Amino acid sequence: MAGETRLQPRDEGSPRSAPLGLSGSRRSLPLPGSNRRVWRACRIQPIPRKLRRMAQKKYLISKLTSCLREDKIQLWKPPYTNENKEAGKEMKELVQKYSSKLSITENDTENMLEEIRCKAIERGTGNEHFRVTGIARLDIYLPRRKSRKVPLETNLFITGKELRSQIAQEHALQENAIKIIINKKQLDLGRTLEDQGITHNAKVMVLQLEQSDEETKRKVQEEELQHKKEKEINEKMQRTKKGLEILAEREEYLDPDSVPYLDIANQTGRSIEIPHQAKKALVLAMGYHEKGRALMKKKEYEIALPYLLDADKHFCECSTELLNTVDNYAVLQLDIVWCYFRLEQLDCLDDAEKKLSTAHRCFQRCYGENHERLIDIKGSYGREKVLFLRLYLLQGIGHYHSGREKEAAEYIQKASCLYEELSVDPDKVDCLSLLGFSEQEARLALRACHGNVEHAANLITNRREEKAQIRREERAKRRKRLEDINTLKSMGYSERAAQIALHNTQGNLDQAFKFILDNPELLVEDDDDPVAMDQFQVSQESIDQLMYMGFSRESAEQALKVFKGNVHLASQTLAHYGGLLPASLQLSPAGSSPSEESTSSKDSSTESAGSSGSPTDEDMENDAVNEILEDIPEHEEDYLDLTLEEEKQIIHEYLSYIQVPQQ
Repeated sequence: MAGETRLQPRDEGSPRSAPLGLSGSRRSLPLPGSNRRVWRACRIQPIPRKLRRMAQKKYLISKLTSCLREDKIQLWKPPYTNENKEAGKEMKELVQKYSSKLSITENDTENMLEEIRCKAIERGTGNEHFRVTGIARLDIYLPRRKSRKVPLETNLFITGKELRSQIAQEHALQENAIKIIINKKQLDLGRTLEDQGITHNAKVMVLQLEQSDEETKRKVQEEELQHKKEKEINEKMQRTKKGLEILAEREEYLDPDSVPYLDIANQTGRSIEIPHQAKKALVLAMGYHEKGRALMKKKEYEIALPYLLDADKHFCECSTELLNTVDNYAVLQLDIVWCYFRLEQLDCLDDAEKKLSTAHRCFQRCYGENHERLIDIKGSYGREKVLFLRLYLLQGIGHYHSGREKEAAEYIQKASCLYEELSVDPDKVDCLSLLGFSEQEARLALRACHGNVEHAANLITNRREEKAQIRREERAKRRKRLEDINTLKSMGYSERAAQIALHNTQGNLDQAFKFILDNPELLVEDDDDPVAMDQFQVSQESIDQLMYMGFSRESAEQALKVFKGNVHLASQTLAHYGGLLPASLQLSPAGSSPSEESTSSKDSSTESAGSSGSPTDEDMENDAVNEILEDIPEHEEDYLDLTLEEEKQIIHEYLSYIQVPQQ
């Protein structure tokens, strides 16, 4: 694998590739219509004055904090704070010094220094209070529609549910309509804060999962609607989890023409072999990521973030070697930071800079220092530049909010240059659309070919031919597989045994025949009842046939009971095992405890299957699986098809901050 992984569903008809990252995994299943987005001209919206002031104030406070750190000034100590915790006279000198140094008015400098001083005193008082009483202070970051960060004091032995209830009551939020993120993880409602590693001064991010902001939301009707919406969101998250677990556990030997399952494929769309456990973790990680990305496209960042954090958790269960060879993990890091940014809660992500650095290193490993691996695989790297645009933009924003104006300007300018390079001419998209290509195909190809329409058309045509060839090869494989299954079935083996054997022998019919005989448990159907086998009436003629072949009466009779009179299977098995049935197939003496235990176990499992396998449950499982499949894009490079509308506006916004003279 060199840089690209996709999830791809497999099922009836020809499979279509569906994207997931950039490093080798995909799947095959019934996919809905194409995921095309309409290209719209991006218009710059005016930046609200309030947002401009907030961003600039945060930047200036970061600059002042850096100056204080460089000058080793501790505002919470004398002479800047007296014994009554009031500002000392020396503060005036600092105001004049930093006002001149940073070109800020003395009034603004004084107000911001006082804010820094008060917060430092508050933090110190809280630390001492925590040491003495064990009462921790948590910084609560409320949803955007509420006020800013607020403190909350609590002991760390309360449960997550109690903390959620306390936050909801104090800030007039619906308890069931909020989710809480701490340390980049969803709060576990059943465990104590201490058990979850939550400490004094932890940052608590509150997500509000309802979209309405009407004044009437507190009325009974609105509360009921909100409650219903939260219930639907929770149910959807549970269905997503269930669907992914079903697909991750689904055996690959099952017939892809009737049972959907997830396959892992490289950047060309060809399946690759991954050990079962590694594949399970990867499918879960990529599935949660795709679900989160689908919600991000709808701008539902509050709902998307928990899915992305779940994806991060499952990616961490994959091997380091795998993560170093695929770009899926890097793209996820970008998406997580982007989500926090769009929620205006970057302060809650302590390691945003680390995540972006991780993404950058991962891109370099996957693509090569100068994108040489990417060029070798795909012929160009124009499409992947959108990832670097977002990376540079987020890095620039991080530098800006940390008071590093020079670095912020450098990275945001890099993002701006990439935007100009990657902007696609709508007329060229229309040109390619007239040739029968989708708008998504057109955008991706034009970026890959630096805007050359003729080259873009050739690129799309070649890629379509490659996909068609892969589909033809897969259809041929399925035809041969079906023929081999029918051959084994004609020899008396079950369809399940044939499927498993061919899967484990990479489709070699001769080896599959031997594999079945070497694994006698495959010779018996899962629903075969040992008691029913023992009571099976064997004909004397069949016994005589086997005895004529040289087998003993006892072995012949027992084999015919196990295989329900199938002389062919009985003779093959006895011959393979030297005239005796293998221990795993031998029937227990009538009335013995093993037989009773087997029957009891069988009855129990049948009961369980009856309750869980009811039509209603089966329908629910199918719905859960189909919901997953609906969120997997048809085009394997969907994650690269950014319209860049949001990015353009944000670049414009932050460049204006940097360029505005600080007065």
